[in-house]
Order: sequence, then structure tokens, then C-alpha cells
Amino acid sequence: MLATHGRYDFSPITARPQYRWPNGRRLAVYVAVGVEEYDFGRGMTEDLLPGAPQPDLVNTAWRDYGNRVGCFRLFERLAGFGIRPAMLLNTAVYDHAPAVIGAARAAGAEFIAHGHSNSDSLATMDAATEAAYIAGVAARITAEEGRAPAGWSSPWLAHTPRTLDLLVQAGFRYVVDFRLDDQPVWLKTVPAPLLAVPYALELNDSSTMIGRQTSARDFADMIIDEFDEMLAESERQPLVMSIVVHSFISGQPFRLRALTRALAHIAARRDDIWLATPGEIAGWIAEQPGLAP
Repeated sequence: MLATHGRYDFSPITARPQYRWPNGRRLAVYVAVGVEEYDFGRGMTEDLLPGAPQPDLVNTAWRDYGNRVGCFRLFERLAGFGIRPAMLLNTAVYDHAPAVIGAARAAGAEFIAHGHSNSDSLATMDAATEAAYIAGVAARITAEEGRAPAGWSSPWLAHTPRTLDLLVQAGFRYVVDFRLDDQPVWLKTVPAPLLAVPYALELNDSSTMIGRQTSARDFADMIIDEFDEMLAESERQPLVMSIVVHSFISGQPFRLRALTRALAHIAARRDDIWLATPGEIAGWIAEQPGLAP
């Protein structure tokens, strides 16, 4: 037998329990908005122009556009379609861009912990540092929002062998780092299972438009095609579709115009789908034992 991470077993989607989401819906759809802060000149960065010499004001300014302009337009556009966003939040935003937090609250966003800064990576941390880091992020959101975050999204989707267990120990109930399935899946963690809510690795403006240089129009077509296919497939079983955008990428005007076309296509079928947040999806699954593999 080949080696395995041991976090989940094989389970074909064709052999799962049948159920419906609230109000009899078969397709749940959520939109996640990455709102990030970076440590200038240190750690990891997302760059539009790789290899820029230090001090790198060019890429820094491009990223800063997201929290100065892009996030406000994204939140407003989503609200116009009645879509409550999930915000993947670097807690450094509380200190560096507090107006963003106010806009997210006004939009009814679910706050999902996304580390302190996107210059960080859990993969470089020892056990004690990682545990303290995760707990610190949870504590900051709890203090600011008056409730603990239920969901976690790792900066750069990076992990150590301990990460998933540490998330459970810190009180997190679900993670949005993986697309192993079109339904939520329970991961084997200590001391209790952790739910993996499907997370778009390709319907993701970072990996697709920056990483693969896909055009904004092509990205919008990808969203529409995925939605139409999953809506049709959901006649056979309940599914989850996710869309991941970032304030400094899809908040750019030409990309926002293309994204709006895709959002309008989805919103036109709102009576046929459950427009949800990851926390709502995870909470519903947790109340229905035995449904998720």
C-alpha cells in the first residue's frame, strides 16, 4: 500500500446519503473574499511583478490597493446581489486598515481566521510557535467580534503535520483549505473531527488569474460553467460550490466588471440554490450526524 496522510478515507460520492440543504435546495454556494496584510520586506508575498528589487514599493502598492479600494467595491457588489461574503481575514487588518473591518461588518461577512499576516507560513513554525500563533489569531478575532471564529484558512494553504489537530484544540470547527470533494468531509483529527468545507483551488483569482495568467473574462466564464454544471449535478446529490477572490485582485475594476457578470448569472438562480457562508454550511452538517463522509 502507498503511504497516506491518514486524514480521510476514500469515499465515492456515488455512495453517500441523500439529503437537501435548507429550504430543499441541492446546491450551496459561497463566496470568500481574501483580505490580507503583508509585512513589508519580510516573509512571503503575492507579487504581480516577480523579482522586483527591494525596497519593493511596486508590488506593495498593488496589494495595498485591495484594502484601500478593492475590498469596499467587492463588498458593495456582493451586497447588491444579496450575497453575504465569507472574509478570509489576516488579523493585522484590524491594526492597518480598520475601515475594512467596518465595511465587512456592514456587509454581514462571516469572519474566517486567515492567520495574522499573509507574510506568514505555518510550515516554518515549530510546535509551540504554531500552537501559540493559531490560538493568538482566534483570540484576536474573538476579542474584536465578540465571538470566536468557527473557520480557519491557512496563509498560503500551508500546514505542518500538527496543524489540523491544533485547529481543533484551539476551538475551530471547520477548515477551508482543501478541494478534495464537492461535499463537506470530516477529517480525522485529535481530539475530535474537523470538517473540511470545499474550497476553490481553481475558481480562485490568485491561483488562476495571477498564477496562471487567466483573463478576467475567462475567469468569469469558469465560474459560470462551474455553476451551471454543479447546479445540474445537484439534481442527483447535494453539492457545495465555492468562489475565492481577493481584494487586491478581483477588486481591480476590469476584473470586478467581469466578476459581476458571473455573480449576476448566479444570483438569477437564487431561488434554486442556497447562498450561504462556510460557517452556515458547516453548522448545518454538524447538526446532521452521519451525512458527511
